[in-house]
Amino acid sequence: MFINLSDVLSELHKPIDQVVPVEMESIETPLGSMPIVEKEDAHIVVKHVKQKQLTIDGTCRLVLELLCDRCLEPVETVFELNFSKAVDLATDENQVDELDEKNYIDGYNLDVDKLLYNEMLIGWPMKILCSETCKGICNTCGQNLNKGTCNCEDTSLDPRMSVIRDVFKNFKEV
Repeated sequence: MFINLSDVLSELHKPIDQVVPVEMESIETPLGSMPIVEKEDAHIVVKHVKQKQLTIDGTCRLVLELLCDRCLEPVETVFELNFSKAVDLATDENQVDELDEKNYIDGYNLDVDKLLYNEMLIGWPMKILCSETCKGICNTCGQNLNKGTCNCEDTSLDPRMSVIRDVFKNFKEV
């Protein structure tokens, strides 16, 4: 969804306060496509500060289906997006400023989906788990250890300790 910024940048500097639908159906990442299972409309407020400087404030709630970092099962993850951006449309690319990057503005149009995508990437959780007690998957066969055990030999010991393990195997009385 695009919002035309012409009214804010005109002589009248009329602020924009809109509720816009989120058109994204999924998020594309290097890990694959993550579907959006639930989404609410985004509330966007754009105000003029001075010259060609704007502030963009917004809120949105999205629920994505991400994969658990341990067992790779789907997990519904809630993103409560609350953001405030300062944008200067008059800056050239060589000028370094405290203002945010503006890859979500094309000419005088604000790309709401791209803005929300950037905010989701900023708020991406460090670790996604289906539960705190998730056991993960077997390193050898890939069995989900939450659903059952496997018959693989436990090779999770440190390979540097293999000499001591051999001592215990050879001398049972130790």
